[in-house]
Amino acid sequence: MASRSAVRSTSAWISARRRALPGMKRPTNMMFQSYALFPHMTVEKNIAFGLEQDNLPRAEIEARVQEMLKLVKLDQFAKRKPNQLSGGQRQRVALARSLAKRPKVLLLDEPLGALDRKLREETQFELMDIQTKLGLTFLIVTHDQEEAMTVSDRIAVMDKGILVQVATPAEIYEAPNSRYVADFIGDINILEAKVESKESRGTGDLVQIDSDGVKITVEQACEANKGDNVAFAIRPEKIRISTSQPEGDSANALHGEVWDIGYLGDFSVFIVRLDDGRMFRAAQANVARLVDRPITFGDMVWLSWSADAGLVLTR
Repeated sequence: MASRSAVRSTSAWISARRRALPGMKRPTNMMFQSYALFPHMTVEKNIAFGLEQDNLPRAEIEARVQEMLKLVKLDQFAKRKPNQLSGGQRQRVALARSLAKRPKVLLLDEPLGALDRKLREETQFELMDIQTKLGLTFLIVTHDQEEAMTVSDRIAVMDKGILVQVATPAEIYEAPNSRYVADFIGDINILEAKVESKESRGTGDLVQIDSDGVKITVEQACEANKGDNVAFAIRPEKIRISTSQPEGDSANALHGEVWDIGYLGDFSVFIVRLDDGRMFRAAQANVARLVDRPITFGDMVWLSWSADAGLVLTR
């Protein structure tokens, strides 16, 4: 059995060798935001470029090019040049070229930024399928929160060059660790508040907070204590909107006037001006084509939610 010192020496040697290896010889590749295709080359020549630089046998280059063309569904466009392709097709050529060398890690810089919304949504799922088929690690840089939520296994949110949370998409969305992350991913309502009481329970804590006279009850494991300044955060889709006052406790119920409405087809977003002047968002799925009394501009409404729908944020 090798000694611990020998193992440490071997590990240090391997690490040093990796650091000494030039970037161009490491098993990584990159797909550029602008695609960076060679305009004078055909699709198949663009895909083959990196393989030719590595001096691979011609038969292997041809086999890999055909494999990539089939993978990105561009077989019939092999002889075309980039200016004869649509934006989505050029995006696929760039992806095929970056995958042809079979890297262990593929870096993608805003890979779908140049595509229209519908094509971008379709391509997101294609990227996921390709990543699964090839078993590669994709590292994607994007400012599109919806894109990040769709294609990622894990998301890293950065603020001023610092990683502030690394977690699954569900954790980032449902359990952000700070005001910044909560506000960065998706729509959210945030109210500054103060903890009035905290009662420990088996599955978490029952926290009573006050936001300028608005009483809110939250059920969650909470680090804050009585008297601490916190923020209460809740997603619009977790809020019920009604023209009648909710029954029972007045906590977690707000009254106001419908100030604006955004109709997005599958759901509607209501911007409600609360009685104290603050604005709050609620989202409602449009599950039926017709309703007896739709909520509209100027209606006085009640917003309510369950105790486990929102979060108390301490940062």
